[in-house]
Amino acid sequence: MAYNELGRPKPSEAFQSTEVSHMLSTSTPSLSRSARLEARISLDQKAMLQRAAELSGRSVSEFVIASAQEAAAKLIQAHETIQLSNSEQMAFVAALLNPPEPGPRLRQAAQRYRERSER
Repeated sequence: MAYNELGRPKPSEAFQSTEVSHMLSTSTPSLSRSARLEARISLDQKAMLQRAAELSGRSVSEFVIASAQEAAAKLIQAHETIQLSNSEQMAFVAALLNPPEPGPRLRQAAQRYRERSER
């Protein structure tokens, strides 16, 4: 995976929100089931999962897989979403539209980059 200058995955390779939406809407039975996941749980937890599965009309496995997948997708999406207040949004847009002049260190770095990339 390639990373940008901030150490984050490049957008073309990053986990996109459309993928999260797809994961939320994908029905588990249509997926290839070649991996196995096991967990030790208490009797109370098992009873609660069985009850919830019954209420949703699914097997315990289907219920647990769908619930875990939905929770994972939501968590990933929340961690990859930046939320800004109105004032932060305005400052961000202003910085994009009117960026400050590059300082001497940035100019030097850009010059070194150009020299290395010409080789």
